Amino acid sequence: MSPSPMIVRTIPALRRALDNLRARKASIALVPTMGALHDGHMSLVRLAKRRARRVVVSIFVNPTQFAPSEDFGSYPRTWKADVAKLAAEDVDLIWNPDVKTMYPDGFATRILTEGPATAGLEDRFRPHFFGGVTTVVGKLFTQVRPDFAIFGEKDFQQLRVVTRMAGDLDLGVKVIGSRTVRERDGLAMSSRNVYLSPEERRAAPILFGAMKESARRLRAGDNFEAAMAGGIELITGAGFALDYFEVRHAESLAPVASVGDGPLRILVAAKIGKTRLIDNMAV
Repeated sequence: MSPSPMIVRTIPALRRALDNLRARKASIALVPTMGALHDGHMSLVRLAKRRARRVVVSIFVNPTQFAPSEDFGSYPRTWKADVAKLAAEDVDLIWNPDVKTMYPDGFATRILTEGPATAGLEDRFRPHFFGGVTTVVGKLFTQVRPDFAIFGEKDFQQLRVVTRMAGDLDLGVKVIGSRTVRERDGLAMSSRNVYLSPEERRAAPILFGAMKESARRLRAGDNFEAAMAGGIELITGAGFALDYFEVRHAESLAPVASVGDGPLRILVAAKIGKTRLIDNMAV
C-alpha cells in the first residue's frame, strides 16, 4: 500500500513542507486541480513525475472562476478518492487550502489578461473565467514556486492563457501541456462528465467525431468553410446547443482563413442537457 502524501492547508505549513522537498535542490512540478480526479488528471501527475523529482498537486475549487449561474456549489468533490489516487501515484504533497486562505478578508488584487484570453472563445461565453483562473494560478505559482507546472490540453485556451501569463510576469515556471486523455469512444475525460445522463453520454462523443471529420477534410484540402460547416451540422444534429466550433492558430488563437495560415487547432464548446463540454484537436 502506497504511503499517503503529505497534506497541508496553510501557507506556513506549505512553506515548511516545500523547504523539505527542495532538499538537495530537488526540482518540483505542480499539478493544479479542482479535485474530482480522473485518469486525465493522473496522466498529468505521471508527466510531472517524469519532469521533476518532487510532485505537488493542488486541490482547490476556485470560486472566482465560476459565475453565479454556474456549478460552484454542485461541482463534484471526492476528497477521499482523490487522496487515494494521488497516494497510488506516490505524489509528495497535496496543497489543499480553503477559500479564506486563498482569498482572505480584504483580498483586492486580480490579474488582468489579454492576448489569448480575449480570443473570442471561452471568454465570449464566460467573461469572468480567465480573470479567476489567472489570479488563482498566479497565487499557486508564487506559493509553490515550482520549476514546472502541468496542465491538460483539453482546456486549450486556458493552457495558452496560463503560459502567456507565466512568461509575461517572469514567474520562473515552465508551463507544460499534456495531451487530452479520452474515453474509448473519444469523449475527453472531464470531472463534469458525471453530470451527463445515459442518453447524453451516448451522444457526447459526437464532439470528437465532428472535430475528426472537419480536421480530415481540412487536411485533404477541402473548402475551409464547408469543412467546418460539416462539423457544426454533426454537432447540432446530435442535439447539442453549440457555443463555438472554430479553427484557430494553435499558438495565438487568432482567427485563420486557410490551412496555410499556420499550425491549426479546432476548438469546440457545446451544451447537451445541462452539461457544457469543451474539447479541441490539432489539424
